[in-house]
Amino acid sequence: MPAPDSNGTTGRRGVKRTRDQQQQQQQAATSSASASATGSSNGVHRQQPPQHSAATRSSSASTANKSKASSTSLKRIQKELTEITIDPPPNCSAGPKNDNLFEWVSTILGPQGSVYEGGVFFLDINFSTEYPFKPPKVTFKTRIYHCNINSQGVICLDILKDNWSPALTISKVLLSICSLLTDCNPADPLVGSIAAQYVQAREEHDKTARLWTKKYANCSVYPGS
Repeated sequence: MPAPDSNGTTGRRGVKRTRDQQQQQQQAATSSASASATGSSNGVHRQQPPQHSAATRSSSASTANKSKASSTSLKRIQKELTEITIDPPPNCSAGPKNDNLFEWVSTILGPQGSVYEGGVFFLDINFSTEYPFKPPKVTFKTRIYHCNINSQGVICLDILKDNWSPALTISKVLLSICSLLTDCNPADPLVGSIAAQYVQAREEHDKTARLWTKKYANCSVYPGS
């Protein structure tokens, strides 16, 4: 080991080399950490675009499917509107309420010989974008005394539920409702008390039904207009 000179030069050089080595080690560690962080960041960044792209494609596909369904429904509804305008079912009429083809209003004249004879009954018909693969929603707006039609106008009719078929049309639905007004179905009631009265006290039932028809179904104007 060389002896230090009188000014301690050798000692100072040793200290300087030690400091240089420490600085180099610190720089190397910093560079390594920076490279690791950059690589991790780049990794996350590379994963994000595919996720975003997949979500965008899914949203676009969903929008396209809805648009296609809406177009199919509109074509079918327009076709039925033309047919029912040219050849409406007996004692029935139907068409768009305003300019919206998905919302119709219909009128049914009480069938002759029934307790609803002389009445004018208004109904709302609402189509979804899934029509004709799903049934329209048909409800009475005019109050009616009937065991298969409740106070909210909901109709208990199999073809408007489980027995619906895309082959059915609004004209056929209206004809079925007319048949229901002629012959109710107390075996499958929506209003149990009226069904029981129909079976057990038919005369009283018919009298009440006629009174309701005279009271609520005597107007040729849509309810609430």
